[in-house]
Amino acid sequence: MFSMNEFGNNLYSGKTSFPFVARRKLWFVIAILLVVGSALVPLFRPVQFSIEFTGGSQFMVVDPSSRNQSLATEAVRSVVSDATTKVVIVNDKDVRVQTDQMSPKDTQLVKAALADAFDVKADEVADSFIGPAWGANVTRQSLWGLAIFLALTFLILGIYFRTWKMSAASIIGLLDVLIITVGIYALAGFEISPAAVIGFLTILAYSLYDTTVVFDKVRENTAEDVNQTTRTFGESVNLAVNQTLIRSINTSVVAALPVGAILFIGALWFGAETLTSISLSIFVGILVATYSTLFVAAPLYAAFREHEPALIAHDKKVMEQRERSAVNA
Repeated sequence: MFSMNEFGNNLYSGKTSFPFVARRKLWFVIAILLVVGSALVPLFRPVQFSIEFTGGSQFMVVDPSSRNQSLATEAVRSVVSDATTKVVIVNDKDVRVQTDQMSPKDTQLVKAALADAFDVKADEVADSFIGPAWGANVTRQSLWGLAIFLALTFLILGIYFRTWKMSAASIIGLLDVLIITVGIYALAGFEISPAAVIGFLTILAYSLYDTTVVFDKVRENTAEDVNQTTRTFGESVNLAVNQTLIRSINTSVVAALPVGAILFIGALWFGAETLTSISLSIFVGILVATYSTLFVAAPLYAAFREHEPALIAHDKKVMEQRERSAVNA
């Protein structure tokens, strides 16, 4: 009978091993295809940015008797025939309508049309306007936040691990997570809002934590194995990834379950869009981050170091020892 405890012990001892490092060329090809595919998705399905990034007009019909979204679309187009509209039911009672930027005159006409369509008083339709400058400022601050995060991450990991190669592997893994997560967003038609950006930055922090734990074990194994002749450098890295595999899976499951619950409750029960955007980006990112640590960051670190003269000599000594043992056996 399958025992999770026995499975974990076998992974830790090396009795059971998944070839994360040995088959890294295959994982790298898959990772490149995923990244390239994610980068190309916007060419066929443009990324949907929220009104906070693009600017525009917003109308809120408070507690109408009908929540027929087509009424809102028809009301807006009765004033501006070519208007692009996005209609959402908020809190399961209000109707929110977002459009392109409208003139003050058109804004008043749309308010009247919405009040007439939903049979409410004119003062029960609120309007607001978000200018493109505000959206540009949000975009600029988001990109600055990401750049500062990556720069500090590279510096701190370089100091902590005392090698730039672990920093480089970690940063590439983080970028892998970011690009694939945004690609999934674009492919599924999810809207990127400031709340989703907060979720992306949160996921980068989670991915960094997961990678650091695995690299800590890698550093411990490779430091211990430097004078032995039973494992090559790549095998020591692979053993470390397998030894932390159960922890990575458990951490991901424990993190994904409450986020998934928040996503379900926020989206289907309360209709809280901000809560849905944050939890959705975190939920997708947790799954991608776990994959990236195991199949990209750790194998990439092994590839960065395997050509160092000292490690080549060490691996050669290990292989010669194995050949002698095979002959004497």
